[in-house]
Amino acid sequence: MKNLCLLLLFILGSSLYAQKTERIEPPFWYVGMENNQLELLIYGKDISQFTPSVDNKIIQILDIKKTENKNYLFLNLDLSKAISGKFNINFSKKGKRNNFSVAYELKERNKDSKLREGFNSSDVIYLITPDRFANGDVTNDVVKTMNEKIVDRKDDYGRHGGDIKGITNHLDYIDEMGFTAIWPTPVLTNDMKESSYHGYAMTDFYQVDPRFGTMEDYSVLAKSAKNKGMKLIMDQVANHIGIEHWWMKDLPTNDWVNYQDEYLKNNIVITNHRRTTNQDSYASIKDKNLMSEGWFVSTMPDLNQRNPLLARYLIQNSIWWIETLDLGGIRQDTYPYPNKQFMSDWAGAIMKEYPNFSIVGEEWSTNPLLVGYWQQGVKNKDGYESNLSSTMDFPMQKSIVDALNESESWDKGFVKMYEGLANDFSYANPSKIMIFPDNHDMDRIFTQLKENMVNTKMALGYMLALPRIPQLYYGAEILMQNTAKPGDHGLIRTDFPGGWSGDNSNAFTGEGLAVTQLEMQSFLKKVLNYRKNSEAIHSGKTIHFAPENGVYVLFRIKNDEVVAVILNKNDKPISLNLNRFEEVGLKGKQVVNMITGEVFIFENNLKISSKGVLLFTTKI
Repeated sequence: MKNLCLLLLFILGSSLYAQKTERIEPPFWYVGMENNQLELLIYGKDISQFTPSVDNKIIQILDIKKTENKNYLFLNLDLSKAISGKFNINFSKKGKRNNFSVAYELKERNKDSKLREGFNSSDVIYLITPDRFANGDVTNDVVKTMNEKIVDRKDDYGRHGGDIKGITNHLDYIDEMGFTAIWPTPVLTNDMKESSYHGYAMTDFYQVDPRFGTMEDYSVLAKSAKNKGMKLIMDQVANHIGIEHWWMKDLPTNDWVNYQDEYLKNNIVITNHRRTTNQDSYASIKDKNLMSEGWFVSTMPDLNQRNPLLARYLIQNSIWWIETLDLGGIRQDTYPYPNKQFMSDWAGAIMKEYPNFSIVGEEWSTNPLLVGYWQQGVKNKDGYESNLSSTMDFPMQKSIVDALNESESWDKGFVKMYEGLANDFSYANPSKIMIFPDNHDMDRIFTQLKENMVNTKMALGYMLALPRIPQLYYGAEILMQNTAKPGDHGLIRTDFPGGWSGDNSNAFTGEGLAVTQLEMQSFLKKVLNYRKNSEAIHSGKTIHFAPENGVYVLFRIKNDEVVAVILNKNDKPISLNLNRFEEVGLKGKQVVNMITGEVFIFENNLKISSKGVLLFTTKI
């Protein structure tokens, strides 16, 4: 009996010992970073009662911060002389039996990590909602420890079972289509009770959602994509978390989330969504504060980036993922909502570590002045410098859709595209702005264009030739639509056919697709694969001519390569006078139709038999 009691005491003691630290974040770090300091968040019951130290002479603790919550410690380490390997963090307090140590690892960075190149105008990005793309591992569809346990493909707002392996399994398709980068919506743990499939209410910043796969799956996706010459872009959210985030069960400080006191009294304060307060010199302080500090929705607590501990946590988290997955870019959600000075610091810290990296921020505004405000290099009157390389071109997207849906007149139709592109004079760097026909929050482009395939081709052909970074949402290539329920996010994010065993059609192989779907897929495949190697489109000069008689023409030019985009709204055959475009230097030269392969001499007149887009190039 005595031995049994001793054994139980030993097991109990070991259990208590193991539970001293429940989390240390980041879980590991890297040596040789530009910023040689590291902040560790250490979480465990009564951990602040312990005094931490390290058993490594070349690693110093610069600062130890305790908060109002005794279950947290924040350690600031000096790694300026550190080398890769493991070292112990020792925790001690009175009574040696309470002392314990935790091993922490510093890893070597990937070779030339600092020099990594982000996405740019030579890329075309394939945006994917992982839950709706392909189910590569049915064994992770349901995880019993998660709040949302049901998979139901008939429920537009439920989980459908798509995962990271589903993307990896179809990288060949994505590559062969001509895409050069992939942007999956968030795949980190989102343990919300409903609608967890979309990923934007994260509940753990360092863990892959087990229903999407494992950290190993994520790493395999990144490596496999890189082996095919494709970049992986990570979708991140610095503005908010999900209400089920582990922090919300034991908040680190009294100001970790905005309106924290109100939340604890069951009074949630929602943002006014007035994003223009970021630029408005007349905006009231009350409106400004409510915009950046109010919660996005009642289930998404708004993070207080003015708290320096949280600010550093978020910056380190982004850098950790860049280094760990060898990322080629970050897309930052709800960019105007967080504290704007923090966002400048966040982007600045990343760009200091990776000067050639790319970050795109979502500013959903159709006003080019508001979009341009956030791009690095613009001379803002208030002196604000965002350090953000790319913004999203909602203004041009709207101009294109409006233009194609309207009949031609002096102030309607193609002139909206023509004048929309003229707004480039206001941007610091137009070629780094991201253009798109649609995304996971918008009606599908085929729906926006009233299921008009000719107009859809015109929109896509034009966008892919612009001095921009194009992004296409999965399914655009097969005319996916949500016409039955405009604005319905669940339907917008429809399952990609062929991603599940037993699907009636398969977009990966073409089996069961309609003729129109195959035609669009073929069209995009030709344009995308041409674009991969087109210096004229990547970085050439842009010249466009004012719309005339229902025709709008744009050229991209670099050295001997000229790409011509001719958009025609005339239903009846026309003859286009090519002499108008003499300044481009194409007269008498051979050009080839990018889609049909037809070759002709660019001079005098071009007979165009029907409405649509023509894409010509001098590269034969």
